[in-house]
Amino acid sequence: MIVYIRTQGTKIIKEGQHLVVRKGNATYHTLFTYKLKQLLLFGNIEITHGALCQLMRKNIDTVYLTKTGRYLGRLTPTESKNIFLQKKQFLLLDNSEFGLRMAKSIISGKLTNMATFLMRIKRSRKQKDAGKSAKQILTLIHQLENAASIDTVRGYEGRGSTIYFQGLKQGFIQNMGFNKRVRRPPTDPVNAVLSLLYTFLMNRVYAGVRIAGLNPYPGFLHTIDYGRYSLVLDLMEEFRSIIADTLTISLFNLKILQIDDFEIKIPGDKDIANPNFPDVSKDPIGMISPQSSDSNCFDLPEQRVNSFTANNKFAGKYPVKLKSPGFKRVIDAFERKLTTNFYYPPADREFSYSDVIIYQARHYRKIIEGEIEHYQPVLLK
Repeated sequence: MIVYIRTQGTKIIKEGQHLVVRKGNATYHTLFTYKLKQLLLFGNIEITHGALCQLMRKNIDTVYLTKTGRYLGRLTPTESKNIFLQKKQFLLLDNSEFGLRMAKSIISGKLTNMATFLMRIKRSRKQKDAGKSAKQILTLIHQLENAASIDTVRGYEGRGSTIYFQGLKQGFIQNMGFNKRVRRPPTDPVNAVLSLLYTFLMNRVYAGVRIAGLNPYPGFLHTIDYGRYSLVLDLMEEFRSIIADTLTISLFNLKILQIDDFEIKIPGDKDIANPNFPDVSKDPIGMISPQSSDSNCFDLPEQRVNSFTANNKFAGKYPVKLKSPGFKRVIDAFERKLTTNFYYPPADREFSYSDVIIYQARHYRKIIEGEIEHYQPVLLK
């Protein structure tokens, strides 16, 4: 069970073997720790010493975020005791051939999913430009095979992302001021939702990496850096379009989110609501196959795309943020998406999106341990 706590000023306390979320004399939630896998805290949420100890004893991944969803840090469970596995991870950082092979596999999967999603947009929305973008990305995939360095692979990923986001806007029924990807700060509703969902996705991939007993820091596509979960960011790439991007389009096209759910944050001024903005799991465009404010906070790295300037009321100058009711609907939709089942051929069984994230982390572990040679990303069909 994944629990999100967003009510500002609440306190999490320990009562017996359970945790209780309270504000004043009111009790908001009772958390049964034997069911709890991850706890996400947004903004001003306190945890008492007893509750903190209980979370650590039960190895519950506890994530701290700002009120608007930017990642701050986490209280992690006990580190993996398999030092030999982690030693292999770090030794492979010096193996340029292995690193190049992994980076190619990851980006090949990401670009393939981008192209597949754009082709769905072309068919379902009758948008030829989306199809043209998809073909350009497919061309990059063929060129990727001959890449001689990881830097070259990153270059193809950057070019592919630029093309992809130009085509992605064709998937929206109404114009929402989205032209390109911009993350910090997001300056239109679509980018605001994408940034939030990418943060949620990163937390799920991190949990999968830890479940697999892997160290989250040594990756190959994302350069290693102080405090950067490079492996988490690597394994997250194949899921961006599968989970976050498809869900974003569903949220807007099904009118689960509308303009009244967003506000422009003007420094030194009050929030200004934008007044005229023209079952997620059942939207076919989002299925995996057609059949079935703080500048020093950690943030997701850019996808190497250009800056954004909108041509309407969202002028790209000020941050655009979700209001609380819309924020909750995004959380609910994300959790519903993660429990959606599909058939995954490599495992010859049905998975939920949440399960397949863990499966891929374990798949990566087998490569580190030498059981298999090539990483197989999850692909849209």
